[in-house]
Amino acid sequence: MRPSVVFANAPAVSIEHLQAQLRGRWRQATRAVMVLLSLHGLSAVQIADLLGYDPGTVRRWIDRFNRHGMAGLADRPRPGRPHLGGQRLTDRIAALLARPGPWTIPRLWRLLNRPRLSRRTLYRRVRLVALWRRPKLIARGDPDRWRVLADITARLRALPRGAVVWATDETHVHLLPHIRAGWTLRPRRPEVATPGKNRQVTVFGALEMTTGRWVYRLGRRCAADFLCLLDQVIAAFPTAPAIVVICDNDSIHHARTVTAYLVEHPRLELLYGARYSPHDNPVERVWAGLKAFIANTAVTWPGRLRQIHAFFRARSPDQLLTAAAPWTSPWLPAGYKRNFWNAA
Repeated sequence: MRPSVVFANAPAVSIEHLQAQLRGRWRQATRAVMVLLSLHGLSAVQIADLLGYDPGTVRRWIDRFNRHGMAGLADRPRPGRPHLGGQRLTDRIAALLARPGPWTIPRLWRLLNRPRLSRRTLYRRVRLVALWRRPKLIARGDPDRWRVLADITARLRALPRGAVVWATDETHVHLLPHIRAGWTLRPRRPEVATPGKNRQVTVFGALEMTTGRWVYRLGRRCAADFLCLLDQVIAAFPTAPAIVVICDNDSIHHARTVTAYLVEHPRLELLYGARYSPHDNPVERVWAGLKAFIANTAVTWPGRLRQIHAFFRARSPDQLLTAAAPWTSPWLPAGYKRNFWNAA
């Protein structure tokens, strides 16, 4: 027995595809449907609501039918050359760009089997689905990352009143200039002189993640300089009942001298973050600001050291705290700034 009422049942994707066809290859048939519905007494507003068009569009096609008949429903000749590279070419471009590789316009043109269009036209088609940007390097990650983060968060929740939490890290600054893209005058490309011999200094830094207190030290990548930084951390809050320093898993942080130092200073506790997870450390964003500050500048070695000191002297604790954004770090429990009281 046939059902008395039948309704169409289709997913949203199919409905969108059908509506696109009514405005694409079947658009002339859609205009004929507008005329038929008008002949059956429906107003332009009702037809527009039914077909998803503007009432002005419906009135225009009905008027063309009244003046020119069926010929008025056809597309009029359009000026200019026909559109080169349609949706099929765009889909092929997107499929190529989904694969890793140093994609350039000439390389895309070759792998697309040299389509009959100019490089500038191909560039405009590529811009429809892509942007020119550098890839992002990501760490491979630690399979036990979430367990490590849970342990750190649980330890921070158990800290006594007046405890302070520091994030620490180190970076290397070279005499060889850091090069960054930037606006330059036409038509010359800027030139930055390179030193005859490169030099390197390790910058140790620690950020108190509630007040933005910052201490740093220039030295070598060794446990002795890391211990000097810990001395500065302890001296910054001499009355704090507990001082927690969160760092990465660098070998200098596990040295025997560091272990002996922690035994001699029971107020100080060292927590280690997850391996291969530098994005967890808010100090990394401070290093990004430092590298941008000294980029594209060729100076002497004393001048490079003065640049590092000038960067930190010119920034207040609030500015460093805003740059580091520690509230985004998974190390800290929710509401850490409200639940922790500092001993300063």
